[in-house]
Order: sequence, then C-alpha cells, then structure tokens
Amino acid sequence: MSAPPYLPGHGLLTGRTAVVTAAAGAGIGGATARRFLEEGARVLVSDAHARRLKESAHALADAFGADRVTALTCDVTDEDQVAALFAHAERTHGGLDIVVNNAGLGGTAELTEMTDDQWTKILDVTLNGTFRCTRAALRSLKAAGRGGVVVNNASVVGWRAQRGQAHYAAAKAGVMALTRCAAVEAADYGVRVNAVAPSLAMHPHLAKVTSAELLAELTAKEAFGRCAEPWEVANVIVFLASGYSSYMTGEVVPVSSQHA
Repeated sequence: MSAPPYLPGHGLLTGRTAVVTAAAGAGIGGATARRFLEEGARVLVSDAHARRLKESAHALADAFGADRVTALTCDVTDEDQVAALFAHAERTHGGLDIVVNNAGLGGTAELTEMTDDQWTKILDVTLNGTFRCTRAALRSLKAAGRGGVVVNNASVVGWRAQRGQAHYAAAKAGVMALTRCAAVEAADYGVRVNAVAPSLAMHPHLAKVTSAELLAELTAKEAFGRCAEPWEVANVIVFLASGYSSYMTGEVVPVSSQHA
C-alpha cells in the first residue's frame, strides 16, 4: 500500500513559536519543522550537526521566509547548550509555545555484548536529552504563564521487545514515563505534555544504518505493509501541538499498529 497524498496546511499553528530538536535532515524532526511552518508557526530548528542544520535552515527559510525560521546548534547531552537554545527562543521570539523533543539515538547490540558506553550513550541522548529539554521547556513555559505544549518522540519499542534494542527500548520507555509524570506537574500551569510512538518512519539515514533484511521484517509487521513517511508522524505531532488536542495530556499516541 502506498502512502496517502501529502495534505496542505490549515493554519493550525498560526502565530505560535516552536522549538524542534534534531530537526536537520529528512527524518521526523525535519518533517515536523516543515509541517509546523506549513501550519503557520515560527520555528527554531536545532540539531547537533552544524552543517546539516545550516543547510536545512536555509532550505526552510527559502521556502517559508527568513523571518519565520531560525536555527541554533544544540547537543542535548550538554546542559549549557540546552539552556542556550531556550534562552535564544526567548530572546529572539519573545518566548515559545511548542517544544518538540525529537532528539534520539539508536543502535543494535545483544545485551550480553553491550558495553557500558553503548548503554550510556543511547540513554544520555534519548532519555536524558529529552529530560533536559523538557525541564528547560517547562521552566520557560511556566514563567511565561500562557500555557503551551511539549511533544516528545518515543517509540513502539518502549512497549514491546525487540532483539538487540535493550538500551533503546529502555530509553524510549523512560521517555513515556517522563511524559506522563511531566504532564501531571505541568497541568498546574496550563501546559500539556504528550508523546508520539512511531514504529518505522523511513528516511535515508535509517536505510543506511539498518539492514535490508531487518527493514523487510519490521515492515511486514505493519498493518499497512509499509513504513510510515516521516511527515505522517509529523501530522500527529501537529495534532498534539494544536488546539484540536486541548484535553489531551500525559498520552503516548502510537503512530503504528504495533502498540502492544
């Protein structure tokens, strides 16, 4: 089954400012930044890879206007860089309304062969990075006092087992738990915190680091018999960031049939 047509924007985020991490390239972060711009938002894109971020930001600015796109390099494992990212949003845009924590790192290793460094690296980017950015986002949104939204990127692997993915699964399960706990606290000041849990969103980098055999195996498990397009996940993130999900918080929304 082929992907459905790409839908136009409907102004769902007009006038709002969003921060999107790991937004360089053709994956979910880049697709989310583009969809947010199509929905009328101003977007601050960030990524740890400076060259790719510069190229992506220039492409988005050419398409949507330099006044609606800014960029700042940010490694989410570095607290100083995370603090600088949110300070930049406040200084440049007068605050923020939406934060999408997309940064994550995958890998494959059997548990008996996994090193401490492999475990720690995945956890530090995927879980600790989401924690650092969520904390910074909630501090900023709480101080501003005008509500807001945080959307975290989890994974169906946080629910189900997959061989060689103990570190990644643990990190993504942690993102789910962090999302639920943060939502309870953030509700006190009108901020919603939700997460998406994709299974397999195809993009060039994934194709490079995943074997054809594994991709075929995972694709066969999908109800539609195909991988998601990154923009299909981004559409769900737009929904969670918009007023259409105003009574949703603490939820982890699967973008896949593989949620058990």
